[in-house]
Amino acid sequence: MTDVKQLPKEFLAEMKLLLGDEYDRYLKSFEEGFQPGLRVNTLKTEPSRLRAMVPWNLEPVPWTENGFYYGSEAGTEGGPRPSKHPAYYCGLYYLQEPSAMTPAAMLPVKPGDRVLDLCAAPGGKSTELGARLKGRGMLVSNDISYSRARALLKNLELAGVPNICVTSESPEKLAEAWPEFFDKILVDAPCSGEGMFRRDEDMVKDWASNGPSYYAPIQRQILGQAVRMLKPGGMLLYSTCTFSRTEDEGNIEYVLEHYPQMELCMLDLSAVPGAVDGIGLKGCLRLFPHRLKGEGHFLALLRKKKTDVDMPAECRRKNTKALKILKRQDDLVRFMESLSLKLDEERIVLHQDHVYYLPEGLEWNLPLRFLRTGLLLGELKKGRFEPSQALAMALKADQFDTVVRLGHEDERVVRYLKGETVELSEEEGPVKGWCLVAMEDYPMGWAKGTGMSLKNKYYPGWRWQ
Repeated sequence: MTDVKQLPKEFLAEMKLLLGDEYDRYLKSFEEGFQPGLRVNTLKTEPSRLRAMVPWNLEPVPWTENGFYYGSEAGTEGGPRPSKHPAYYCGLYYLQEPSAMTPAAMLPVKPGDRVLDLCAAPGGKSTELGARLKGRGMLVSNDISYSRARALLKNLELAGVPNICVTSESPEKLAEAWPEFFDKILVDAPCSGEGMFRRDEDMVKDWASNGPSYYAPIQRQILGQAVRMLKPGGMLLYSTCTFSRTEDEGNIEYVLEHYPQMELCMLDLSAVPGAVDGIGLKGCLRLFPHRLKGEGHFLALLRKKKTDVDMPAECRRKNTKALKILKRQDDLVRFMESLSLKLDEERIVLHQDHVYYLPEGLEWNLPLRFLRTGLLLGELKKGRFEPSQALAMALKADQFDTVVRLGHEDERVVRYLKGETVELSEEEGPVKGWCLVAMEDYPMGWAKGTGMSLKNKYYPGWRWQ
């Protein structure tokens, strides 16, 4: 926890002007404990099923149906460790600060939308947007930092989101490739982080050199490119974890002044108990740590006005050459026959021995730096097909012919996650060839049955440490 004495004097003076009579309550909030949270991945399970599986008290977060504060772990003194539970490795939840759950909850995404998360790493908001798409449409998750984008990719694949594109590009480069393309865009902008001062001392240290005046021009540049990529009639949600009016309402006023095709939508304050309206700009939403169980956040929802101009028809390139090659791969064909998953063959692409399933509407070979284009199905190695970890996480347990289900308290679950060989009981075996290993109904990864044991194929980079 950050000590109030560590806060910059200039920041405190600004907060006193901003909060008035509530200033002392804000300072008092630094004496309170940080409230950690988790968000249930509804692409895979329901909150009630997760509650029955984990040994913690889950208290609902008021502003999202699948968000929870977690309490002490049953029977322990050290508190809960949600990142060390098998359900985490199954992608059943994401660890996320409760206030940070609001942006994805407030952007009205529906299945079939084309959605862009422009500043997406490490993936907390992207994984929720992907869950709400329910496998339909397309989610482009971008981070300009390649190393951060790699962490983003892991979190999306762990969550089992199939219709993803993960890119590491500047907003300008994306706007060149996708003008007026997206139905919904989330800009959770890099910011001075004032709303996280209570829990992160490093952000306090950075504020003196990289404060609001440093970030505001960057945010406006990002917003301008996001406007270019938004379809007429589409919606853009802008959010920060800072209190600065320059970075918050000031940026929205800038957009409304310089982009007359954009209009502000009124956010519902009652959706987030304890939230307050924008300062000098009604219809925004502000979260303060002294008013609710969470950190500081700002949100504003914008819409691009519709025009009478028809959108140009899309030209999708069929991948006929790759399809002919794929149909000659007997091992791949046999494996795909074991899947009870209906795939559009025109969206299957072979690239450098890797087989991908593209999201709806994605044109192949765009001049962008992709870390992933759709769902990686697997890899061809000398005529043999090896399914990917990403495919395992995107499946339901009953979508592959051969499944080995282990109970959530079975010690073999952790052994499998550590990469060890798994021995089968007489009731479970024998098993030959590829099989999906699941904790109850939730896939963990692949194995190859050799009779009464499973040769572990769990992805080494994800193993339980």
